[in-house]
Amino acid sequence: MGIGGRALPGLLLLLLPILLLPSAVYSELYVPKPRHLTLLKSALERETGWKPCIRSSNPSLIPEDSEGYLQVFLDGGLNQQRMGICDAVAVAKILNATLVIPHFEVNPVWQDSSSFMDIFDVDHFINVLKDDISIVKELPDDYFWSTREYYAAAIRATRIKAAPVHASANWYLDNVLPVLQSYGIAAIAPFSHRLTFDNLPSDIQQLRCKVNFEALEFVPHIRALGDSLVSRLRYPSTQANDQLPPEYLRQTSDVIVKQKPSMFVVLHLRFDKDMAAHSACDFGGGKAEKLALAKYRQAIWQGRVLNSQFTDEELRNQGRCPLTPEEIGLVLAALGFDNTTRLYLASHKVYGGEARISTLRDLFPLMENKKSLASPEERVRIKKKASLLAAVDYYVGLHSDIFISASPGNMHNALLGHRTYKNMKTIRPSMTLLGQLFLNKNITWGEFRQAVVEGHGSRQGQMRLRRAKQSIYTYPAPDCMCHV
Repeated sequence: MGIGGRALPGLLLLLLPILLLPSAVYSELYVPKPRHLTLLKSALERETGWKPCIRSSNPSLIPEDSEGYLQVFLDGGLNQQRMGICDAVAVAKILNATLVIPHFEVNPVWQDSSSFMDIFDVDHFINVLKDDISIVKELPDDYFWSTREYYAAAIRATRIKAAPVHASANWYLDNVLPVLQSYGIAAIAPFSHRLTFDNLPSDIQQLRCKVNFEALEFVPHIRALGDSLVSRLRYPSTQANDQLPPEYLRQTSDVIVKQKPSMFVVLHLRFDKDMAAHSACDFGGGKAEKLALAKYRQAIWQGRVLNSQFTDEELRNQGRCPLTPEEIGLVLAALGFDNTTRLYLASHKVYGGEARISTLRDLFPLMENKKSLASPEERVRIKKKASLLAAVDYYVGLHSDIFISASPGNMHNALLGHRTYKNMKTIRPSMTLLGQLFLNKNITWGEFRQAVVEGHGSRQGQMRLRRAKQSIYTYPAPDCMCHV
């Protein structure tokens, strides 16, 4: 017998146990391993998604003795102040300081003097953060002199005004902690974008998210009005019968339970006079509009507008021009929204008024806003209060099915982050693409629609992880979110 003949019985002996196995067991022994592990991992992450993932501080690890009182003075609008509050809590934690409820400067454009307590539920704020830092509503009597007026009158040893933009934790330890230890108090002004987003301990990053997404809650009357507006958008047929006395917020009736809720979209228009003037773009209003905006720029900024060195075409090619109501209406229509879409307009006073909005209303006749949904009596507590008006819009935007901003800014960034944290859909307009499309006066509707759809295929709520130097308030993953 040859070598092959002698080997065959041995081979059969080795294979016999396997050949006698049931076919199902046999197949399991030879299941191939995945060959595309990177793609598989990404696909699984997409399927399982992300969730908030914030660990609370251990109360026993918080030092009993504070280094002193930390004051911050915040300017800007509601959402810029919101980010400043979060950073102030983080800096207080870094310094082991007691945070004084932040002071809001009067906005020079909107002339709104609303305080922290006018906008946010201060007791909720303190309670949520009680295991993280010490917070007081007011300074003790020993420090009665530490006021905004005191720091505006002269140079003061307890004021830090040289905090660099996106300062590191070490900068605060080197420059602010000694002031706290010497005087028992330190006041930082200005305090806008004064803490880095990178190279910070994970507990500080998570604390910032905890403040932004859990501790900052609007005052009850803002939430109540917001809930009423959301309810009227979801159940429009009940609005006509909603006639409670003016001293109460109008409540929807029990028939809501029997109705199927409607979906609605919130559009943050962001097309006020301040925005239009600062952009230095041409919005089709002719010489009169150009002259009016130029005069406004001179009055507010002494004519200093960086974008003014570029032509309108250059600005649009760079995506620097805010979209008009007509333009954002065309974008929404191209994305598939139609005249049955319930649209809530979140904005301050629109530059150009109803004449500018009319084309948007033609496209979306079911368009609503605060005035159309709420009575004057319901709106009396927010009347002429820019921050409170913005707070109501923020609340409705947070509870909408879809949110989109005509021009990315602080409101867009804040809601993008908050809705990401809550796994809700936000459309991010591609300003560069849209600016270039609107420059093309010969483009057909079919070409425009195809370009908009293709250009926004990856900009409709997909999870984006924060990259270096990006805001944690806009992109909370992966610092403050984890895989489900």
